[in-house]
Amino acid sequence: MNNQLNQNFSDETVVEENKLHEYLTFILDEEIYGLDILKVQEIRGYDTVTKIANTPEFIKGVINLRGNIIPIVDLRLKFNIGNVTYDELTVVIILNVGDRIVGIVVDGVADVVQLTPDQIRQVPEIAAEIDTQYITGLATIEENMLILVNIEKLMNSQEMALVGALAEV
Repeated sequence: MNNQLNQNFSDETVVEENKLHEYLTFILDEEIYGLDILKVQEIRGYDTVTKIANTPEFIKGVINLRGNIIPIVDLRLKFNIGNVTYDELTVVIILNVGDRIVGIVVDGVADVVQLTPDQIRQVPEIAAEIDTQYITGLATIEENMLILVNIEKLMNSQEMALVGALAEV
């Protein structure tokens, strides 16, 4: 009987390990990134933000979204990727991260993809000066490399604690 219970438990574990996870993919410069779709509240076009003095450059400011003050972070600036230009394709992804709402500015939204854990590869150690602590893995979709971002870890990092402080203003 105990053997039967163990067998059933391990079968459930195998199902969980092969479970599909959905990721919203977005574009920064020419790279494709993905984040857990369950963190996404909505996607909006980029609009003007109210700047807050003495914040890091990557914090664009705040917006009022249905009575909530939402800090807006430009991921291109945060990740130090190329020149920032805002156009009609630039979007803000509104996220639920922990107990706060935050917006991230990206060049565009691509698609929603489903991945199993065995499709995700670890990030290789490239160089000590490259910060990969917010990247959970890499996956290949068709012929494109997808960089998976742990958005919760990024938004809850020490420097991003400023985002929490801005949201409380």
